[in-house]
Amino acid sequence: MYGFLIGVGILLLLSIIWMVYRIQTLVSVVKGSDKKIASSSNKVNALLFVLFMIGAGVLMFWYSIKEFDNYQLPIASEHGAVTDNLFWVTMAVTGVIFLITHVLLFWFPYKYQYSEKRKASFYPDNNKLEIIWTTVPGVVLAILVFTGWMAWSDITAPAPENAHVVEIMGYQFAWEVRYPGADNVLGDYDYRLTSAINSHGVDFTDLNSIDDFPSPVVVIPKGEPVLFKIRARDVLHSVFAPHMRLKMDAVPGMPTRFWFVPTKTTAEMRAELGDPEFEFEIACTEICGRGHFSMKKVIEVVEPAEYQAWLAEQKSFIQQNPALAENLPAELKEVAEIQLSEQ
Repeated sequence: MYGFLIGVGILLLLSIIWMVYRIQTLVSVVKGSDKKIASSSNKVNALLFVLFMIGAGVLMFWYSIKEFDNYQLPIASEHGAVTDNLFWVTMAVTGVIFLITHVLLFWFPYKYQYSEKRKASFYPDNNKLEIIWTTVPGVVLAILVFTGWMAWSDITAPAPENAHVVEIMGYQFAWEVRYPGADNVLGDYDYRLTSAINSHGVDFTDLNSIDDFPSPVVVIPKGEPVLFKIRARDVLHSVFAPHMRLKMDAVPGMPTRFWFVPTKTTAEMRAELGDPEFEFEIACTEICGRGHFSMKKVIEVVEPAEYQAWLAEQKSFIQQNPALAENLPAELKEVAEIQLSEQ
Protein backbone atom coordinates (compact mmCIF):
# COMPACT_ATOMS: atom_id res chain seq x y z
CA MET A 1 0.00 0.00 0.00
CA TYR A 2 2.77 2.42 0.98
CA GLY A 3 4.67 1.58 -2.22
CA PHE A 4 1.63 2.46 -4.30
CA LEU A 5 1.13 5.78 -2.50
CA ILE A 6 4.82 6.64 -2.84
CA GLY A 7 4.65 5.86 -6.57
CA VAL A 8 1.62 8.09 -7.03
CA GLY A 9 3.28 10.84 -5.00
CA ILE A 10 6.44 10.73 -7.11
CA LEU A 11 4.39 10.80 -10.30
CA LEU A 12 2.42 13.83 -9.13
CA LEU A 13 5.59 15.60 -7.99
CA LEU A 14 7.26 15.09 -11.36
CA SER A 15 4.13 16.37 -13.10
CA ILE A 16 4.12 19.52 -10.95
CA ILE A 17 7.82 20.17 -11.61
CA TRP A 18 7.28 19.73 -15.32
CA MET A 19 4.31 22.10 -15.38
CA VAL A 20 6.23 24.73 -13.40
CA TYR A 21 9.07 24.41 -15.88
CA ARG A 22 6.65 24.89 -18.77
CA ILE A 23 4.94 28.00 -17.39
CA GLN A 24 6.98 30.38 -19.48
CA THR A 25 6.29 28.36 -22.61
CA LEU A 26 2.57 28.26 -21.90
CA VAL A 27 2.50 32.02 -21.39
CA SER A 28 4.13 32.45 -24.77
CA VAL A 29 1.61 30.11 -26.36
CA VAL A 30 -1.34 31.99 -24.86
CA LYS A 31 0.04 35.28 -26.13
CA GLY A 32 0.51 33.76 -29.58
CA SER A 33 4.05 35.15 -29.76
CA ASP A 34 5.65 31.96 -31.00
CA LYS A 35 3.85 29.41 -33.18
CA LYS A 36 6.82 27.03 -33.12
CA ILE A 37 6.72 26.93 -29.36
CA ALA A 38 2.97 26.34 -29.49
CA SER A 39 3.41 23.43 -31.89
CA SER A 40 6.22 21.92 -29.84
CA SER A 41 4.31 22.30 -26.60
CA ASN A 42 1.25 20.73 -28.17
CA LYS A 43 3.24 17.67 -29.26
CA VAL A 44 4.82 17.28 -25.84
CA ASN A 45 1.45 17.48 -24.06
CA ALA A 46 -0.10 15.02 -26.50
CA LEU A 47 2.75 12.58 -25.87
CA LEU A 48 2.40 13.02 -22.11
CA PHE A 49 -1.23 11.90 -22.35
CA VAL A 50 -0.11 8.59 -23.87
CA LEU A 51 2.75 8.13 -21.41
CA PHE A 52 0.46 8.83 -18.48
CA MET A 53 -2.06 6.29 -19.78
CA ILE A 54 0.61 3.61 -20.09
CA GLY A 55 2.21 4.39 -16.73
CA ALA A 56 -1.08 4.56 -14.84
CA GLY A 57 -2.32 1.40 -16.54
CA VAL A 58 0.80 -0.57 -15.63
CA LEU A 59 0.64 0.70 -12.05
CA MET A 60 -3.06 -0.17 -11.77
CA PHE A 61 -2.63 -3.74 -13.02
CA TRP A 62 0.52 -4.31 -10.95
CA TYR A 63 -1.11 -3.11 -7.75
CA SER A 64 -4.34 -5.03 -8.37
CA ILE A 65 -2.46 -8.31 -8.88
CA LYS A 66 -0.07 -7.70 -5.99
CA GLU A 67 -2.83 -6.90 -3.46
CA PHE A 68 -5.47 -9.30 -4.80
CA ASP A 69 -5.41 -11.62 -1.78
CA ASN A 70 -5.93 -8.69 0.59
CA TYR A 71 -9.28 -7.67 -0.86
CA GLN A 72 -10.48 -11.05 -2.16
CA LEU A 73 -10.99 -12.77 1.18
CA PRO A 74 -11.99 -16.46 1.38
CA ILE A 75 -15.75 -17.03 1.33
CA ALA A 76 -17.32 -18.54 4.45
CA SER A 77 -21.07 -18.44 3.69
CA GLU A 78 -23.40 -19.86 1.06
CA HIS A 79 -24.63 -16.52 -0.24
CA GLY A 80 -21.04 -15.25 -0.31
CA ALA A 81 -20.46 -17.13 -3.57
CA VAL A 82 -23.48 -15.38 -5.11
CA THR A 83 -22.29 -12.00 -3.86
CA ASP A 84 -18.79 -12.52 -5.23
CA ASN A 85 -20.15 -13.67 -8.57
CA LEU A 86 -22.27 -10.51 -8.85
CA PHE A 87 -19.24 -8.43 -7.90
CA TRP A 88 -16.96 -9.93 -10.55
CA VAL A 89 -19.61 -9.79 -13.27
CA THR A 90 -20.13 -6.10 -12.47
CA MET A 91 -16.37 -5.55 -12.42
CA ALA A 92 -16.01 -7.25 -15.80
CA VAL A 93 -18.75 -5.18 -17.43
CA THR A 94 -17.73 -1.84 -15.95
CA GLY A 95 -14.01 -2.64 -16.22
CA VAL A 96 -14.18 -3.28 -19.96
CA ILE A 97 -16.14 -0.06 -20.51
CA PHE A 98 -13.70 1.83 -18.27
CA LEU A 99 -10.68 0.59 -20.23
CA ILE A 100 -12.22 1.33 -23.62
CA THR A 101 -13.36 4.84 -22.72
CA HIS A 102 -10.13 5.81 -20.96
CA VAL A 103 -7.85 4.44 -23.66
CA LEU A 104 -9.80 6.57 -26.13
CA LEU A 105 -9.77 9.52 -23.71
CA PHE A 106 -5.98 9.57 -23.57
CA TRP A 107 -5.34 8.45 -27.17
CA PHE A 108 -7.51 11.09 -28.81
CA PRO A 109 -5.46 14.10 -27.55
CA TYR A 110 -2.42 12.49 -29.19
CA LYS A 111 -4.07 11.44 -32.44
CA TYR A 112 -6.04 14.65 -32.89
CA GLN A 113 -3.53 17.12 -31.54
CA TYR A 114 -3.66 20.60 -32.99
CA SER A 115 -2.34 21.05 -36.49
CA GLU A 116 -2.68 24.01 -38.83
CA LYS A 117 -3.17 21.57 -41.72
CA ARG A 118 -6.09 19.79 -40.11
CA LYS A 119 -9.63 21.01 -40.59
CA ALA A 120 -12.20 20.05 -37.96
CA SER A 121 -15.16 18.04 -39.19
CA PHE A 122 -18.70 18.79 -38.09
CA TYR A 123 -20.77 15.84 -36.89
CA PRO A 124 -24.25 17.12 -35.99
CA ASP A 125 -26.14 14.01 -34.82
CA ASN A 126 -26.95 10.37 -35.47
CA ASN A 127 -30.26 9.09 -34.14
CA LYS A 128 -29.29 5.43 -34.59
CA LEU A 129 -26.10 5.91 -32.59
CA GLU A 130 -28.00 7.77 -29.85
CA ILE A 131 -30.49 4.90 -29.56
CA ILE A 132 -27.72 2.29 -29.39
CA TRP A 133 -25.61 3.95 -26.71
CA THR A 134 -28.70 4.70 -24.65
CA THR A 135 -30.42 1.31 -25.00
CA VAL A 136 -27.41 -0.99 -24.54
CA PRO A 137 -26.16 0.54 -21.24
CA GLY A 138 -29.77 0.71 -20.04
CA VAL A 139 -30.34 -3.01 -20.68
CA VAL A 140 -26.98 -4.01 -19.14
CA LEU A 141 -27.58 -1.90 -16.03
CA ALA A 142 -31.13 -3.24 -15.69
CA ILE A 143 -29.79 -6.83 -15.74
CA LEU A 144 -27.13 -6.01 -13.14
CA VAL A 145 -29.64 -4.26 -10.89
CA PHE A 146 -32.18 -7.08 -11.21
CA THR A 147 -29.68 -9.82 -10.32
CA GLY A 148 -28.45 -7.74 -7.38
CA TRP A 149 -32.01 -7.19 -6.22
CA MET A 150 -32.67 -10.95 -6.34
CA ALA A 151 -29.64 -11.64 -4.14
CA TRP A 152 -30.62 -8.85 -1.74
CA SER A 153 -34.22 -10.07 -1.53
CA ASP A 154 -33.01 -13.55 -0.65
CA ILE A 155 -30.81 -12.56 2.31
CA THR A 156 -33.35 -10.08 3.71
CA ALA A 157 -36.36 -12.37 3.23
CA PRO A 158 -37.86 -14.24 6.20
CA ALA A 159 -35.29 -16.76 7.44
CA PRO A 160 -36.02 -20.50 7.51
CA GLU A 161 -38.03 -21.63 10.53
CA ASN A 162 -35.05 -23.55 11.91
CA ALA A 163 -32.71 -20.53 11.75
CA HIS A 164 -30.69 -19.75 14.86
CA VAL A 165 -31.58 -16.23 16.00
CA VAL A 166 -28.92 -13.81 17.25
CA GLU A 167 -29.50 -10.16 18.09
CA ILE A 168 -26.65 -7.76 17.32
CA MET A 169 -27.05 -4.37 19.00
CA GLY A 170 -24.66 -1.51 18.25
CA TYR A 171 -23.93 1.45 20.46
CA GLN A 172 -21.08 3.89 20.93
CA PHE A 173 -18.67 2.12 20.80
CA ALA A 174 -19.28 -1.63 20.98
CA TRP A 175 -21.55 -4.48 19.96
CA GLU A 176 -23.69 -6.46 22.37
CA VAL A 177 -25.11 -9.88 21.58
CA ARG A 178 -28.34 -11.48 22.80
CA TYR A 179 -29.58 -15.03 22.22
CA PRO A 180 -33.22 -16.14 22.61
CA GLY A 181 -32.59 -19.22 24.75
CA ALA A 182 -34.37 -22.56 24.40
CA ASP A 183 -37.54 -21.11 22.81
CA ASN A 184 -35.48 -19.47 20.00
CA VAL A 185 -37.71 -16.38 20.33
CA LEU A 186 -36.21 -13.09 21.46
CA GLY A 187 -38.17 -11.17 24.04
CA ASP A 188 -39.27 -7.56 23.57
CA TYR A 189 -37.04 -4.62 24.34
CA ASP A 190 -37.57 -0.93 25.01
CA TYR A 191 -34.86 1.70 24.95
CA ARG A 192 -36.47 3.29 28.02
CA LEU A 193 -35.57 0.19 30.02
CA THR A 194 -31.87 0.59 29.33
CA SER A 195 -29.87 0.78 32.55
CA ALA A 196 -26.55 -0.19 34.06
CA ILE A 197 -27.79 -3.74 34.70
CA ASN A 198 -29.92 -3.96 31.54
CA SER A 199 -27.79 -2.52 28.76
CA HIS A 200 -29.90 -4.28 26.10
CA GLY A 201 -33.11 -2.66 27.34
CA VAL A 202 -34.77 -6.09 27.51
CA ASP A 203 -38.41 -6.09 28.66
CA PHE A 204 -38.48 -8.93 31.17
CA THR A 205 -42.27 -8.65 31.53
CA ASP A 206 -42.35 -10.51 28.21
CA LEU A 207 -42.27 -14.25 28.91
CA ASN A 208 -40.03 -14.81 25.88
CA SER A 209 -37.35 -12.67 27.54
CA ILE A 210 -36.96 -14.84 30.64
CA ASP A 211 -34.55 -17.30 29.03
CA ASP A 212 -32.69 -14.77 26.85
CA PHE A 213 -28.97 -14.66 27.51
CA PRO A 214 -25.99 -12.49 26.53
CA SER A 215 -22.70 -13.62 25.03
CA PRO A 216 -19.29 -11.92 24.76
CA VAL A 217 -18.81 -13.47 21.29
CA VAL A 218 -21.12 -14.48 18.46
CA VAL A 219 -21.21 -18.29 18.38
CA ILE A 220 -22.97 -19.87 15.40
CA PRO A 221 -23.10 -23.39 13.90
CA LYS A 222 -21.63 -24.35 10.53
CA GLY A 223 -24.04 -25.47 7.80
CA GLU A 224 -27.22 -24.22 9.52
CA PRO A 225 -29.16 -20.99 8.83
CA VAL A 226 -28.44 -18.07 11.14
CA LEU A 227 -30.60 -14.96 11.43
CA PHE A 228 -28.97 -11.76 12.64
CA LYS A 229 -31.53 -9.33 14.06
CA ILE A 230 -29.77 -5.98 14.02
CA ARG A 231 -30.51 -2.74 15.84
CA ALA A 232 -28.76 0.35 17.21
CA ARG A 233 -29.16 2.01 20.60
CA ASP A 234 -27.93 5.50 19.78
CA VAL A 235 -26.59 6.43 16.32
CA LEU A 236 -26.21 4.75 12.96
CA HIS A 237 -23.83 1.76 12.89
CA SER A 238 -23.22 -0.98 10.34
CA VAL A 239 -22.64 -4.71 10.87
CA PHE A 240 -19.88 -5.97 8.58
CA ALA A 241 -18.55 -9.55 8.51
CA PRO A 242 -16.25 -9.62 5.44
CA HIS A 243 -15.67 -13.38 5.18
CA MET A 244 -19.43 -13.97 5.36
CA ARG A 245 -20.00 -11.23 2.75
CA LEU A 246 -22.41 -9.74 5.26
CA LYS A 247 -23.13 -6.05 5.63
CA MET A 248 -26.24 -4.47 7.09
CA ASP A 249 -26.86 -1.09 8.69
CA ALA A 250 -27.90 -0.89 12.34
CA VAL A 251 -30.41 1.96 12.43
CA PRO A 252 -31.89 3.48 15.62
CA GLY A 253 -35.62 2.78 15.75
CA MET A 254 -35.59 0.65 12.59
CA PRO A 255 -34.51 -2.98 13.18
CA THR A 256 -32.90 -4.74 10.21
CA ARG A 257 -32.03 -8.36 9.55
CA PHE A 258 -29.73 -10.58 7.53
CA TRP A 259 -29.78 -14.38 7.35
CA PHE A 260 -27.04 -16.61 6.04
CA VAL A 261 -25.52 -20.10 6.27
CA PRO A 262 -21.89 -20.35 7.46
CA THR A 263 -19.85 -22.88 5.47
CA LYS A 264 -16.54 -22.97 7.35
CA THR A 265 -15.76 -23.25 11.03
CA THR A 266 -13.19 -21.00 12.63
CA ALA A 267 -10.87 -24.02 12.94
CA GLU A 268 -11.26 -24.84 9.24
CA MET A 269 -10.50 -21.25 8.23
CA ARG A 270 -7.42 -21.21 10.43
CA ALA A 271 -6.18 -24.37 8.70
CA GLU A 272 -6.98 -22.95 5.24
CA LEU A 273 -5.11 -19.70 5.90
CA GLY A 274 -2.34 -21.26 7.95
CA ASP A 275 -3.08 -18.73 10.68
CA PRO A 276 -3.74 -20.26 14.14
CA GLU A 277 -4.88 -16.88 15.48
CA PHE A 278 -7.46 -16.13 12.78
CA GLU A 279 -10.91 -15.02 13.93
CA PHE A 280 -14.05 -14.15 12.03
CA GLU A 281 -15.19 -10.75 13.15
CA ILE A 282 -17.87 -8.11 12.97
CA ALA A 283 -16.70 -4.55 12.42
CA CYS A 284 -18.62 -1.29 12.17
CA THR A 285 -18.44 0.28 8.71
CA GLU A 286 -20.43 3.40 9.50
CA ILE A 287 -18.38 6.18 11.08
CA CYS A 288 -20.17 6.69 14.39
CA GLY A 289 -17.78 8.78 16.46
CA ARG A 290 -14.18 8.85 17.57
CA GLY A 291 -14.38 5.35 19.07
CA HIS A 292 -15.67 3.87 15.80
CA PHE A 293 -12.41 1.97 15.21
CA SER A 294 -12.88 -0.10 18.37
CA MET A 295 -16.24 -1.64 17.41
CA LYS A 296 -15.20 -5.24 16.90
CA LYS A 297 -16.96 -8.46 17.86
CA VAL A 298 -15.57 -11.96 17.32
CA ILE A 299 -17.65 -14.56 15.47
CA GLU A 300 -16.87 -18.16 16.39
CA VAL A 301 -18.20 -20.71 13.91
CA VAL A 302 -18.34 -24.25 15.32
CA GLU A 303 -19.78 -27.63 14.40
CA PRO A 304 -23.51 -28.07 15.20
CA ALA A 305 -22.87 -30.53 18.04
CA GLU A 306 -20.38 -28.15 19.64
CA TYR A 307 -22.89 -25.32 19.27
CA GLN A 308 -25.62 -27.28 21.06
CA ALA A 309 -23.22 -28.11 23.87
CA TRP A 310 -22.32 -24.41 24.16
CA LEU A 311 -26.01 -23.43 24.27
CA ALA A 312 -26.67 -25.85 27.12
CA GLU A 313 -23.98 -24.16 29.23
CA GLN A 314 -25.28 -20.58 28.89
CA LYS A 315 -26.94 -18.69 31.73
CA SER A 316 -29.83 -16.28 31.16
CA PHE A 317 -29.73 -12.59 32.02
CA ILE A 318 -31.73 -13.29 35.18
CA GLN A 319 -29.52 -16.20 36.21
CA GLN A 320 -26.49 -13.94 35.84
CA ASN A 321 -28.17 -11.02 37.63
CA PRO A 322 -31.17 -11.96 39.86
CA ALA A 323 -31.88 -8.26 40.48
CA LEU A 324 -33.48 -8.13 37.02
CA ALA A 325 -36.38 -10.26 38.35
CA GLU A 326 -37.20 -8.13 41.37
CA ASN A 327 -40.00 -6.07 39.81
CA LEU A 328 -41.55 -8.79 37.65
CA PRO A 329 -45.25 -9.78 37.94
CA ALA A 330 -45.85 -12.74 40.22
CA GLU A 331 -46.37 -15.29 37.45
CA LEU A 332 -43.15 -14.28 35.66
CA LYS A 333 -41.20 -14.05 38.90
CA GLU A 334 -42.12 -17.67 39.52
CA VAL A 335 -40.67 -18.67 36.14
CA ALA A 336 -37.54 -16.65 36.90
CA GLU A 337 -37.17 -18.32 40.31
CA ILE A 338 -37.40 -21.74 38.65
CA GLN A 339 -34.52 -20.69 36.42
CA LEU A 340 -32.51 -19.46 39.39
CA SER A 341 -33.06 -22.72 41.21
CA GLU A 342 -31.67 -24.63 38.20
CA GLN A 343 -28.28 -22.91 38.39
